[in-house]
Amino acid sequence: MTETVTLTSALDGFAFTALHAQPQGARKGGIVVVQEIFGLDQYVQADVARWSALGFEVLAPSIFDRRVPGYVGGREPQDFATGVAHVNAIGLDAMLSDIQACIDHLAPRGPVFAVGYCLGGSLVWLAAGKLKGLAAGSAYYGSMIAANAELVLNAPVIVHLGRKDAHIPADAVKARLAEAHPDVPVHVYENSGHGFNNDGRPESDPDDARLARERTLALFQARGAA
Repeated sequence: MTETVTLTSALDGFAFTALHAQPQGARKGGIVVVQEIFGLDQYVQADVARWSALGFEVLAPSIFDRRVPGYVGGREPQDFATGVAHVNAIGLDAMLSDIQACIDHLAPRGPVFAVGYCLGGSLVWLAAGKLKGLAAGSAYYGSMIAANAELVLNAPVIVHLGRKDAHIPADAVKARLAEAHPDVPVHVYENSGHGFNNDGRPESDPDDARLARERTLALFQARGAA
């Protein structure tokens, strides 16, 4: 069962909301699910439920709350533009501080992991280098990863890219990370485009999505998920 909770950012004391789900069965750890640019939409909600069913306590922060509390956008071009405006107005530091608050909330009960998509994929990469208390991260199709390839990581990260992604050149990103972080696994999914974790979307291949989740879970288990 998913509920909405309120947490406080250490950066500015801002109170933001997050989706929260308790683990089903024995608790394996905590996971911060970081949204795409479209807010806590049906796909984020499905991901929260998916990780909860696997035994993780989950938090998904509403990182646009500083602009529009509880924001959920559609999938039209104007929705993308609105999301970009929210990102530019709020800034990366504030969004990362909300992720840190989620990590801090989950940490007393075991290892904490992060998985993020699109904007969230970039934020998970940045969180692995800038935040404290993260055991591992899984970053899906983040457009800012290549530009921040030199970031020193404090936690291991796995990166997922779609071959058919019109926004992110998979081979170029993989090559860039191979130079800066040869130890970081970068997986390119041949049948998928941007946003392929979103079940039912045209750019999503079910087998690719399943394999990426299996790889993510394997990383988390290797880093302490019971």
